[in-house]
Amino acid sequence: MTFSVLVVPNDAGDLIEQLGTKLKFWYFDPVRGACLYKQGRRGTGEDWAERVACEVAEALGLPHATYDLAIWRGQQGVVTPSFRPADSRLVFGNELLVRTPVADHELDRGYLRQHHTIPRVFRLLSAVNLRIPQPWPADPGGLSAGEVFVGYLLLDALIGNQDRHDENWGIVATNSELRLQPTFDHASSLGRNETDDRRLERLNTKDELRSVAHYCKKAKSWLFAGVGQASRLTTLDAFLAAAQLHTAAAIYWLRRLDSLPEEFFRNTLDRVPNDWISAAAREFAIAMMLSNRARLLGIKL
Repeated sequence: MTFSVLVVPNDAGDLIEQLGTKLKFWYFDPVRGACLYKQGRRGTGEDWAERVACEVAEALGLPHATYDLAIWRGQQGVVTPSFRPADSRLVFGNELLVRTPVADHELDRGYLRQHHTIPRVFRLLSAVNLRIPQPWPADPGGLSAGEVFVGYLLLDALIGNQDRHDENWGIVATNSELRLQPTFDHASSLGRNETDDRRLERLNTKDELRSVAHYCKKAKSWLFAGVGQASRLTTLDAFLAAAQLHTAAAIYWLRRLDSLPEEFFRNTLDRVPNDWISAAAREFAIAMMLSNRARLLGIKL
């Protein structure tokens, strides 16, 4: 069964906000409540990548924003219901990190976002008053916010998500509590920006340096090993660095991944409607996740 496609009312976009490079707006859905419609940029695959990532996060048991494929005025995009309670506000990583004390040797001297390091992020997530996302039907109990975030980084490594920057995670703040936000915004994943010619070349090549596996190894996170480091960590290395801090949690999430059979990934991509994804994009995304799954499950902790 293919993924359903929501039809957003034509008049829902009266309060359009042009944020970043995407057209997006909030509207009220009688079933889902307050919803954000995000229009995918034509030919980029952002919409199907977001929908597939949502399905993978669900299968892993991660707390995540929900995304559905959607059409508004003939344009493809996604719809996501708000996960923010009415009496709360969202505080993103960049704001949190600015408030986090740093030692003299950690002061930024280079690229603006080099403060976005594994040690600083997890030091912040270890705050005793930070709770895990809610509601979360798959919550196994006993995990801290930092241990849940380890799962977010496993998801990034699995789907090749290269957009976990300091505004793509954060907390939900109310007068009474602070909770980690569910994982969200995974559109920069699954090789969705590649051309079909390049996908087919990598799928069919005998040159290891042009293969899908080699392509997967180059996926970069927006996390750094430490302040002053010039290079961003790869998505796999970001997970490995987190695993050194929370080994038991990393093992837990790896076991969750191991419980997903290889057929799950093909079945998930097969649910994307044919008029939303090309055959080459479908096969490439499947190959990416199978390659990344093998690399992750090959980790020895």
